[in-house]
Amino acid sequence: MILFLMLLSEDIPHHLSLSHGVDSEFYGAGKFLYRNYHTGLNGDCALICYTPPCPLIEQSSDDWAPFRNHTEFKTAEFLYSHTQMSAPNINTLLDLWATSLLKHNDHPPFADHKDLYNTINNIPIGGINWQSFSIQYSGDKPAEPDVPPWMSEWFDVWYHDPREVAWNILANPDYVNEFDYCPFREFSVNKDEHRFQDFMSADWAWQQADIIATNPDNLGATFVPIILGSDKTTVSVGMGNNEYYSLYLSIGNVCNNEHAETKEFHNFRHQIFHSSLAKILNTLKDPMSKPEVARFGPYIADYEEQVLLTSIMRRWCPRCLAPCQSLDDDALCRCEAHREALFEEDTFSSVLWSEFGIVGEVVPFTNDFTHADIHQLIAPDLLHQIIKGYFKDHLVTWAERIMDDIDQCLAAAVPFTGLRCFLQGRGFKQWTGDDSKALMKIYLPAIEGHLPTDVIRMFRVFLEFCYLIQKNVITKDTISQIEDMIRWFHHYRQIFHQLGVIPTFSLPRQHSMKHYPDPIHLFGAPNGLCSSTMENKHIKAVKQPWRQSNRYNTLLNKIAALHVNFTKRSMLSGMCLMDALHAEGGVDNPSASVNATSPNVQIESSADLDDGEIDDGPTEIEAQVQLAQTCPLAIKLRFLFEQLHPHDPHDHVTIPADSFPVYDGKVSVVNSASLRFYAPSDPSGIGGMQREHIQSCLTWRNGPARYDYTGMWVVQPSFDGHSWNISVIHINAIYHAAHLLPVYGTEFIPHNLNFCHSLDAFHAFYVNKFADHHAFEIAF
Repeated sequence: MILFLMLLSEDIPHHLSLSHGVDSEFYGAGKFLYRNYHTGLNGDCALICYTPPCPLIEQSSDDWAPFRNHTEFKTAEFLYSHTQMSAPNINTLLDLWATSLLKHNDHPPFADHKDLYNTINNIPIGGINWQSFSIQYSGDKPAEPDVPPWMSEWFDVWYHDPREVAWNILANPDYVNEFDYCPFREFSVNKDEHRFQDFMSADWAWQQADIIATNPDNLGATFVPIILGSDKTTVSVGMGNNEYYSLYLSIGNVCNNEHAETKEFHNFRHQIFHSSLAKILNTLKDPMSKPEVARFGPYIADYEEQVLLTSIMRRWCPRCLAPCQSLDDDALCRCEAHREALFEEDTFSSVLWSEFGIVGEVVPFTNDFTHADIHQLIAPDLLHQIIKGYFKDHLVTWAERIMDDIDQCLAAAVPFTGLRCFLQGRGFKQWTGDDSKALMKIYLPAIEGHLPTDVIRMFRVFLEFCYLIQKNVITKDTISQIEDMIRWFHHYRQIFHQLGVIPTFSLPRQHSMKHYPDPIHLFGAPNGLCSSTMENKHIKAVKQPWRQSNRYNTLLNKIAALHVNFTKRSMLSGMCLMDALHAEGGVDNPSASVNATSPNVQIESSADLDDGEIDDGPTEIEAQVQLAQTCPLAIKLRFLFEQLHPHDPHDHVTIPADSFPVYDGKVSVVNSASLRFYAPSDPSGIGGMQREHIQSCLTWRNGPARYDYTGMWVVQPSFDGHSWNISVIHINAIYHAAHLLPVYGTEFIPHNLNFCHSLDAFHAFYVNKFADHHAFEIAF
């Protein structure tokens, strides 16, 4: 949904500045990009009809509220966040603690788990009270005793006021440099090509601004898109099987007893969902036609949630009217007006089901909201539709019906930074999204040579489609490539039908590929609106708090937010013991005593240098490299000669050693480095930093290269006689690490071959352009 706010200058959060008032300007370093800004909803101030949050108050460095001191906060963080201790165990520990302190007439930080939970809930950060309501079935009931339990039960719904949540996001100073104040269109200077990236750069935000700006009262509004997402998650299995429907909200300005499943119960579950959403979002209904204008916008959900949201039957498309038997047929888009017309004509339920795939018994939550067309606003789902659904559940399963024994090829894949190893192949019981992503990166070479050529080509164009739609910036050229990949994929996948592997391709998740170009135009790059965001939030927002609580009433884990607040105030730099000694007068400067042994040395533990670690540091730097110091002398001297004589026409290998420069000093060899870099589209997110390790290894060059069905270059080792042709190169010459995957050939490899020996055991290797998004851009 989209919220248009009219703000007075004194009501703007102190860390946000108003629009620059410029219709067009160059953007970024140099003059390679320019932006056209919307002149109607441009962030100039006007009226306000809702009270914004109070300005942030500066806090002292010894204010631990609601905790009394450092020790109390660290105890709560340790018990609740780090060890995730259960309530009974917390009580046992605090009881033993109290016993040990009894002789000193003292007491532990908390009396019991309830005292701990209450203190956590009193953390002021966030500042939005929970609200709740209960809902119950109100339809016709059968005669007693045949009334199923769910018809009599009350179901609780807990939520935050979405308007207050939006205002708190606006008041967050962390977004000071990551905020778009109005819709814009970004173009490259050299091609004058529209670049789709963040939500505000896409067409839908601009189109909605055009509509709203037709009302003179709305001119100068700050345009704040509110993006919703929901997903069902299970917090306990085996005992209770408790399920949560979690609803998440963000704003688009920021730079995304058992009972049988009867038809009546199925519809009741769906109606609970829609009625709950309508109640939660009720505070956004009144401003629909006032200076604070609300309209529904992108909704992030997987396919099962999309079916629920749009009130359609499974196996139908939530975006178009294509029949479920032939989804890839050309068809008109679904729209709310068409649905309403069908109901006004009193169309029979059986006709709604069979011809349009509509569930007529469920009233959608958008029914009472004007300008709300949920069919248009369904966002594409990369994780569940493409990666987990399309790739793993469809393509991999179909390929394995032709060839079962590929596990050894997967196990022999050469390790690489950020890639997981499949030591036992892919034969494990539960697949996660990360497992599917990792398999995608090494799967193509494992099946090449064993499956028909069209299958290899199909996997290649599918992988290229996946990487193209996950790019941080998508241009019209990129969209053309995406459309080409879709056409080629539909062409090559026919091999599975010809081989009798699959009788039909009319599958909703496969059909969803067809709809990707339009949402990119409307909402920007899909990786900003992906359900993987909600998958990650499930762990922190629902599952961990559930496991840490008494299993019946979940707690909101506010400790992480308070930890960030304390860190910004430099309150967590020392140990609790040092702070306690300082409070007792025993140590003048607690932090100085900790670092007294090496005041000029910054030490990073091995835990801080994990491969693929996500780094929340600033993105202004391009790279920060830390070298780890530990090759025959002639190679080193040849390298020095090459640096001194870069334009020497002779083959440096043939130059006699006595012509090399004389150097008697110590030579240090760098075998590895910790690299911190800006990594859009990688696991760090579209705007984050990532830290990885790179290790030096023997490089092979001047060997024959070819471009085969996989779309990847093939290289072979270069030899000087019977020895590897090796040399020292300047670190500035390293552009990107190369991941080499063996060309396995048509024969199955021995089961005793370990991946550690793959570089020695094989004679040719693919340069894996699917190792990460950087490699895909470089080796495309």
